[in-house]
Amino acid sequence: MKVVRVLHPCVATLVTCSGRGVDNVLAVAWAMPVSADPPMVAVSISPKRYSYSLIEETGEFVVNVVSTDMLDAVWKCGTTSGRRVDKFSLAGLEKTPSEVVKPPRVKGALASLECRVVDRVEAGDHVLFVGEVVAYHVDEEVFNVERGVWRLEKASILMHLGGELFVQPRAEPLTPRP
Repeated sequence: MKVVRVLHPCVATLVTCSGRGVDNVLAVAWAMPVSADPPMVAVSISPKRYSYSLIEETGEFVVNVVSTDMLDAVWKCGTTSGRRVDKFSLAGLEKTPSEVVKPPRVKGALASLECRVVDRVEAGDHVLFVGEVVAYHVDEEVFNVERGVWRLEKASILMHLGGELFVQPRAEPLTPRP
C-alpha cells in the first residue's frame, strides 16, 4: 500500500525552474502552504529528478496551479525527464515571464506563485524546498482574492488522486454549524 496516498487527492501543480540555459517544468502533487506570514510554500521533489538539480542550483521555482484542461500536459511533464527533452514543447505549454524570479510561469495557469528557496529539508527519498512567495498571480475569475478561496463553480482545479488517476472538486463548499 502506498500510505502517502491516504492524504490524496492533492492539487496537481506544474513547477517551473530554470538553470543551465534551459527552462524546465515538473508535475508535482506534493506542494503545500507552510507559512502565512511571510507567505511560504514547500514542494517535495526527489533528488533523482532533473528539476531538483535546477532548483538546488538557482534557488528559485514557480508553483503553477492548473485546471483539468491541462491534464495531458501534467501527465507528460510528470512522466518525462527534462534532461533529454524540452517538456514545455512536448506538453504544448506556453511560457509567460515571471515578475521577480527567472523561471517562467505557465501561461493559462489558474494561479502562479513565484518563490525563492529559504530552506531545504531532507525527508526520506525527497527533499522539501521551502520557498518564500515573492510574487503571485491568480485568475480572479476563478479565485476570490478577498475571501482567499476558489470559486469551485468556475474553477476546474486538477487534483491528483494517485497513479494515473486525477479528479476535480465538484461539491459545494461546506461550513461548520456553530
